Amino acid sequence: MTKFDVAIVGSGPGGYVSAIRAAKLGLSVALVEGRDLGGTCLNRGCIPSKTLLKNAEVINQIKDAKKFGIKVDSYSLELKTMINRKNQVIQQLQNGINSLLKANKIKLYSGYGTVDNQKIITVDTGEKTEKLEAESIILANGSKPFVPNLSGLNEVPYYTSDTIFDIEEVPEHLVIVGGGVIGLEIACIFQSLGTKVEIVEMADCIIPAEDKEAADYLANELKRKGIGMHTSAKVLELKKDKKTVVKLEKDGKETSLETDSVLVSVGREPNLTGLNDLSINYEGKFVKVDKSMQTNVKGIYAIGDLIGGYQLAHAASEEGIRAVSHILGETHPKDFIMPRCIYTFPEIASVGMTEEQAKAAGYQVKAQKVDLAANGKGIASAENSGFMKIISEEKYGEILGVVLAGAHVTEMISQATSFMYLEGTVEELEDMIFPHPTLAEGMFEAAAKWLDKGIHY
Repeated sequence: MTKFDVAIVGSGPGGYVSAIRAAKLGLSVALVEGRDLGGTCLNRGCIPSKTLLKNAEVINQIKDAKKFGIKVDSYSLELKTMINRKNQVIQQLQNGINSLLKANKIKLYSGYGTVDNQKIITVDTGEKTEKLEAESIILANGSKPFVPNLSGLNEVPYYTSDTIFDIEEVPEHLVIVGGGVIGLEIACIFQSLGTKVEIVEMADCIIPAEDKEAADYLANELKRKGIGMHTSAKVLELKKDKKTVVKLEKDGKETSLETDSVLVSVGREPNLTGLNDLSINYEGKFVKVDKSMQTNVKGIYAIGDLIGGYQLAHAASEEGIRAVSHILGETHPKDFIMPRCIYTFPEIASVGMTEEQAKAAGYQVKAQKVDLAANGKGIASAENSGFMKIISEEKYGEILGVVLAGAHVTEMISQATSFMYLEGTVEELEDMIFPHPTLAEGMFEAAAKWLDKGIHY
């Protein structure tokens, strides 16, 4: 039985990043993966969706070309080519991870790992079993789509985010059960491909965990594009007729949607495969950890979707890095300042608290928002829809949260994250020089308006 300093179960953005960081710091490392390198993010989540969203963006640019004086008489879609390109992107990134593992002398075990309290991992490859032992173990098992117990669901064909990115035909009509981040991004892809999309959400708004103004703005923009919204709506039953019939209850009344395809996207649940022999504690469905990502079993850590919380790829990476730091006797004193991105058309990006959360936490809140309608770069690019909002503590101007809505805002949120990480104030943000013309100038404008020094607002 081979012994390692650290063994990591799962090769997603939490697992493989942990492995590389540990190896670079001189530890001997094993990485166990039962499926494909890169985990859900690379193979069935972040990367497939962003690849196909790029296809959708190109389609939207073709549709809008006339306003820029460019005439496009016709175009056609080749879904097979799109899916092939998506697969090529995945393969290229998988090859990159594999090269990094080899370069850092990380031992890869291809198989499903079962972990026990003695820190022994039994790897089942399907043909044989291997055992390895480690001083420390990081569990990075990830998650899987949560499929609710809906009446009739097992009687009709349906997709999850694990299967939708390998679809073979563009549906005429798609009902998406769930108005969260994943469902909305997929809605934007298929709307651009010509599918009639309708979203069913139990809450009274889409993306209910995010800023209410951002949620309302995004809902209105998606409706304007023709995406149907059924909020405060509960799925009662699905049944197969000539088409799939989705029965809903909304405002005490029943209604039905007939559709070609159904996507179930109501959240994710932790993948607990291989953890039955561990006496670790749980919070609900998720593994319970402390601030160093360590479970109640000393030397066994858990990160990423397995512990709930943010359920973001970059969160899993940072949690893995913190786990490795703790293994080496180091600590991270700062709390997470975690940016959140939604890659819809338009995009939403945020960091810190929403206005509602800040008020609930007891802060005296002053929020300031500026619309991008007058933004020079936005007007020149025909991308001046959206807003930028700063949520601050009123007395000292400490920035508690930032919400950005509009084109390319996922590329700008790191600026706001940096300010919050450094405990910056609105005064300091207003004192910073932003290049012109940029959409990011909106953050300066929001800060200046917060201070009653606004130039254009």
